[in-house]
Amino acid sequence: MIVGLTGGIGSGKTTVAKMFKALGVPVYNSDKEAKRLMRSSKKVKKAILQLFGDEAYLDKKLNKTYISSKVFKDPNLLEQLNGIVHPAVRKHFLSWKSRQKSPYVIQEAAIIFEIGSQNNYDRIILVTSPESTRIQRVIDRDGSTREKVLNRINNQWPDEEKIVLADFIVSNTDLEKTRNMVNDIHVQLLKISN
Repeated sequence: MIVGLTGGIGSGKTTVAKMFKALGVPVYNSDKEAKRLMRSSKKVKKAILQLFGDEAYLDKKLNKTYISSKVFKDPNLLEQLNGIVHPAVRKHFLSWKSRQKSPYVIQEAAIIFEIGSQNNYDRIILVTSPESTRIQRVIDRDGSTREKVLNRINNQWPDEEKIVLADFIVSNTDLEKTRNMVNDIHVQLLKISN
């Protein structure tokens, strides 16, 4: 069984993913793998260079600052970049999944609904947090500015739209309550997968 784990930037997806990992659930981090593929896949690199030009890579390293500055101002460019990266991540995920030996696996992915990939999952868990908390978490984590964080939030669907499509909601404001919700969901997913 494939379970999607999603939520807006700063909602705490990674924290929730770590809780599932601690329960023995294999977790695939799409963001991390996307970055790795953007560095290591010749096919992906070639497509990114065609889209953004030589500035996309500096000293053979992905120029994230340059690419971010382009895509978060231009939804069309973001869509084209997603069109390069998401299929590569999907292929890699399916290969990874085939090697797992557990009742279910989790794919952590920030924009499941935004790219219309919800049908790739048997169940979806949505992690939510108040916007002010999310903004502060990202500022603390990335040293970003409030404006940059809001730009990224505005490129994602609001929680209200995602809640109606998700199977499980984890309200991530208190770590102990979050852990309890994760444990409850884990029990339910084990029942469903049997």
